[in-house]
Amino acid sequence: MNLPVIVSSTEWEAARDALLVKEKEATRALDALAAERRRLPMVPIDKQYVFEGPDGRATLLDLFDGRRQLIVYHFMFGPGSDPCTGCSSFTDNIGDLAHLRARDTSLALVSRAPQAEIRAFQQRMGWAVPWFSSFGSDFNDDFGTTTDEGETFGLSVFLRDGDRVYRSYFTAARGVDRLRMDFNLLDLTPLGRQEDWEDSPDGWPQTPPYAWWRKHDEY
Repeated sequence: MNLPVIVSSTEWEAARDALLVKEKEATRALDALAAERRRLPMVPIDKQYVFEGPDGRATLLDLFDGRRQLIVYHFMFGPGSDPCTGCSSFTDNIGDLAHLRARDTSLALVSRAPQAEIRAFQQRMGWAVPWFSSFGSDFNDDFGTTTDEGETFGLSVFLRDGDRVYRSYFTAARGVDRLRMDFNLLDLTPLGRQEDWEDSPDGWPQTPPYAWWRKHDEY
């Protein structure tokens, strides 16, 4: 592979400053999107969903754990199936939830697999994030993560007003991809994610997306 152009410190600082202008523009654009996202209309959730959690049965309201906001990651893990490797790597990137909770926000995973299967895999991975089973409910179907084409992943955001629950936001695909710390860090490096969809110089290492992903104990 060809290395990036080698320059003096002065030339590097000039190129870095030019890139910084574009990065600042992107940051302001993301701030504007976040402001618009905060003003999205909401839809009330009237159906009574029942989940199976680590401590027994739970409602959607229970998943808030007394907080005002709830983020749910729809983790692809069907009954008797292999847990999604991409969802596993997303979950690996979830840190200490104290920082979210300090802003009155809870986060939980939801999958269709029974709680016994969830618990076994969660122990294998060493995760502490709350994880609930929607087995036997319409939750995945109603929230668009189980369709006629199969199961997919996604991220939903809910707001609670007393006992009333509203869905405020949903994203999937690259919208969830953007939240991963490992991808964000790799995007700062010369080689990037090393996936063949990226615009990289000729000859740089690249593989198809997903092909290199492993559960963290399988590398």
